[in-house]
Amino acid sequence: MKQIFKAIAMIVILAGTIGSASAENMKKLGSFNVHYMAIGATFLTPEIARSYGIERSRYNGLINISVLDNTVENNPAKQVRITGTARNDLGQIKQLSFDEVKEGQAIYYLTQLKYSDEETYYFDLTISDGKESQQLKFKQKFYVD
Repeated sequence: MKQIFKAIAMIVILAGTIGSASAENMKKLGSFNVHYMAIGATFLTPEIARSYGIERSRYNGLINISVLDNTVENNPAKQVRITGTARNDLGQIKQLSFDEVKEGQAIYYLTQLKYSDEETYYFDLTISDGKESQQLKFKQKFYVD
């Protein structure tokens, strides 16, 4: 998974100069440090997409979330449950289902989303570890490349 995260991070850095992807974001929510990004799936190489079962398409976005425990030294990855929706400007709502991927000490939560060119989605996610529940809200405009 480090391979996919490194690939996504590099792509986001490179793509940031052309505006077609946003840089990774982080929000502190209670005891969670939530790192999140949403990018077009075509930014992934075919090999990485295939190895993680990600559909590469001009109309497919990838949402990547990782949660770290900010109450413990070195902020280790935290296993959580993520549920939520994505709503576009027309009010159409899509339920999101995240897959947990573990690689060593790292834990990532991935989901995919179909979109049209220049479509903005508003994400409303609930992140829970069984003891604490937090809301993550963000928006992302997607472009067909």
